[in-house]
Amino acid sequence: MAPPSSFLWSRRVFLTLLTGFVLLPVYVMVSSSLKPLADVTGEFRWLPSGLTVRPYTDIWSTVPLARYFVNSLIVAGAATVCSVVIAVFGAYAVSRYEFRGKRVFTVTVLSTQMFPGILFLLPLFLLYVNIGNATGIALFGSRGGLILTYLTFSLPFSIWMLIGYFDSVPRDLDEAALVDGCGPLGALLRIVVPAAVPGIVAVAVYAFMTAWGEVLFASVMTNDTTRTLAVGLQGYSTLNDVYWNQIMAASLVVSVPVVAGFLLLQRYLVAGLTAGAVK
Repeated sequence: MAPPSSFLWSRRVFLTLLTGFVLLPVYVMVSSSLKPLADVTGEFRWLPSGLTVRPYTDIWSTVPLARYFVNSLIVAGAATVCSVVIAVFGAYAVSRYEFRGKRVFTVTVLSTQMFPGILFLLPLFLLYVNIGNATGIALFGSRGGLILTYLTFSLPFSIWMLIGYFDSVPRDLDEAALVDGCGPLGALLRIVVPAAVPGIVAVAVYAFMTAWGEVLFASVMTNDTTRTLAVGLQGYSTLNDVYWNQIMAASLVVSVPVVAGFLLLQRYLVAGLTAGAVK
């Protein structure tokens, strides 16, 4: 039965307004990034009087944006890989085996998401400083320390999410692999992991986006050498001036990896997030 025409027109109007609401800030960012600084700080105009690509070339010299970019790629990439690998083994153990404290473990993993991140800032800071003083291992102000910090946020959710996805993979596949001569590790890597690719991709995207755009811990746990993009963008604001056009240009540049990755992996992400909703 076809819906009434009034419903169709209402839906079109609503979607048009929603699209305009979403695209309007993007247009302002793009247009501001192509304006001279004087035009950005002056009276706002919907149509720029003049266009220039100089902000896109100046962003690399005003602040060491390339170094921040490399730091963010290393930290976010390493945190994503570690989170996915550990979550796969942890979720598989919880999904396939019975052991004492299993329910307590799953509840504890999920309950860590209830606390705001700022509660962990001071304990992690003191822990890293004391470890550095006692062992000489520099966690504070290093990329390794920041990677460990991001694992404390992404890993619990990754494990919890993959548990639900592994539960949706039939156990008969594991048993068939064991009959064919595979051990538990072989059944995981050869059978379960290929069947759970959408869920693993969803976890990887979540872990990467969490590490890529995090500001609070990156502003405290890093120094001038290990600073990431989320914190490095503050360098375009000085005591004398704020380079708004360069801020807009840099924001668009640093968002490219996340947007491109999301578009490429969109179908896997949707399948992973909706896994287990319908059986």
